[in-house]
Amino acid sequence: MIPMENLSGKTAVVTGATGLLGPYHCEALSRAGAKVYVTDTDENACQRVAGLLENAVPYRLDVTDKQMCQTLSEHILKQDGRLDILVNNAAINDKFESPETVLELSKFENYPLEMWQRSLDVNLTGTFLCCQVLGSMMARQGKGSIINIASTYGIVAPNQSLYKAKNGKQLFYKPPAYAATKAAIIHLTRYLAAYWGHAGVRVNCLSPGGVENGQSQDFISNYIRSTPLGRMARPTDYQQAVLFLAGDASSYMTGSNLVIDGGFTIW
Repeated sequence: MIPMENLSGKTAVVTGATGLLGPYHCEALSRAGAKVYVTDTDENACQRVAGLLENAVPYRLDVTDKQMCQTLSEHILKQDGRLDILVNNAAINDKFESPETVLELSKFENYPLEMWQRSLDVNLTGTFLCCQVLGSMMARQGKGSIINIASTYGIVAPNQSLYKAKNGKQLFYKPPAYAATKAAIIHLTRYLAAYWGHAGVRVNCLSPGGVENGQSQDFISNYIRSTPLGRMARPTDYQQAVLFLAGDASSYMTGSNLVIDGGFTIW
């Protein structure tokens, strides 16, 4: 059950729509009546997600490619005449291929420059480009809502003790790029809220807490002990927040960071 804002007649774009949270953002917007462009780099995955929804369009998009963003903008203008909602969800959360090297490579001293650069390109520059191209479309039409997906790690530093086994052994370190890019997204949101307020474009952040997704039991136990509500998030925990930020219920809200983390950042 998703009791909702009525978004009938609205057009939405969700980037990174085939990842952990993307399909749930798309589902919420679709059930509320919006036409949803399900975008990601894997066209087949976009088709699978869109196929489960009403009025959803799969669309291959690399958010680091400005020309692809412009082509999407032109397509939406031709097909729909306007864009009402943009959810910048695309992001890289570093994964290390080898269990044998993850501890050493994830240390700040050894963290590979190419991983740092790739996170900057996708997480930050990708959000910048989508805002620049698709947000400008909203500014020209005089209305729109941009929702940038940040993170609790954009607010507080990663607690590296979460990534320890029960025996106290450090399994790996949360790398610096994810936190740095998510913090930057929060401030980019404030910048754009101030810049486009006069044009009727609202720009807000949603900062989710950790979502349970097959992590080790040691990590889950550590995370739960650090969270007042005593559990990790479910992917559905953020659907109502997306609808709130997308619709008229938040019509006097811009430049804000909506933190939904079970209380993780209060300690």
